[in-house]
Amino acid sequence: MLRKGTKLYSILTGSCPKCHLESMYVSKNPYKPGHLFKMNERCSHCGTKYKIEPSFFYGAMYVSYAVGIAFAVAAFVISKLIMGTSLFTSFIAIVITMVAFMPVIIRLSRNIWINLFFKYDPDAAKPISNNTSP
Repeated sequence: MLRKGTKLYSILTGSCPKCHLESMYVSKNPYKPGHLFKMNERCSHCGTKYKIEPSFFYGAMYVSYAVGIAFAVAAFVISKLIMGTSLFTSFIAIVITMVAFMPVIIRLSRNIWINLFFKYDPDAAKPISNNTSP
């Protein structure tokens, strides 16, 4: 299910949306201080420019809202419906979840946003031949 060539692969791994061969981020770990928003300018394999225009990733804020709601609903369902905690405890669980997963939510939102504008290209994923003979 999670294989190269699918948008889900690029979204969940943070890889180049065009070739899926390189991470878009300087550090794959979203919890590394100071590296949450640091992205490579281009894919070193296929040359795809990640930031299409200035302020491109502002659109990811809208996606972030939806992803945050999904995390909050999951926290509520787990705490209130599965574990049977009180409403106040469920609220605390939602707050803790949102704070703890903030870097993941931000990265997922950026990955979803950029994948709306790029399509996987199998030709871009092929190894580049260094053969210079005619």
